[in-house]
Parts: sequence; C-alpha cells; structure tokens
Amino acid sequence: MRPTESREDYLETILMLSQENPYVRSIDVAEHLGVTKPSVSRAISLLKSSGLLEMDPHDGALTLTEEGLALAQGVYGRHRALTAVLEKIGVSPEVAAQDACRIEHVISEESMRCIRKYFGEQS
Repeated sequence: MRPTESREDYLETILMLSQENPYVRSIDVAEHLGVTKPSVSRAISLLKSSGLLEMDPHDGALTLTEEGLALAQGVYGRHRALTAVLEKIGVSPEVAAQDACRIEHVISEESMRCIRKYFGEQS
C-alpha cells in the first residue's frame, strides 16, 4: 500500500532537497512546500514512526531510510516522466509540472508503465 499523497510529497521533497544540499532540515521542507513548521514536525514524526525517515538528534538533519528512499524515487520518477509526457504533447512546463504533481499520486503502476513505453520514457 502506498503512503498518502501528503507523505509522498514530503518524501519527494526531502529527496529533491537532498540532491541540492548536503543537509536537509525541517525548515527547508517547510519553505519548499509552503507549509508551517508544526505541519512538517507532524509529518516527520509520522514518517519516522513508519520507518521511512531518520532525523539526526544533534543537528536535525533528515535522511530517508532505504524504504523511504525507494518510495521517494518512485514518486519523483513518476513526476519527471509525467512532466516530460505532458510537455511532449504541448502543455507548458509550469502547468505540466503542476499537473504531474497531482497525477503522480493516483496513477496506477500499469498505466505508468504503458505511458513510459508509449512515449519512450525510462522505467
């Protein structure tokens, strides 16, 4: 069973931020998602208790666990592929990214696999 859309957004954000910065902190996630620090604290607590995320007790750095990383990479991969497909059919980059963010949470693996195959995207 996949995590909720909100949890997927947090995992994807932590992955994306970790690709840009050596340390990802709660404040970075809050700023990126445009949410409050208490909302991030709650989400991080849930992700930690689900075994998807670890937080360094000294500096608060967030690190995805193996399972969390796999889930985040799946969401981010769907996002990138869907954005590319939407752009290929003429959707503007901004709208394509926004729509891909919505679609990535609900699309089935079968549909995603067929879209990738049809449009020549990597699996």
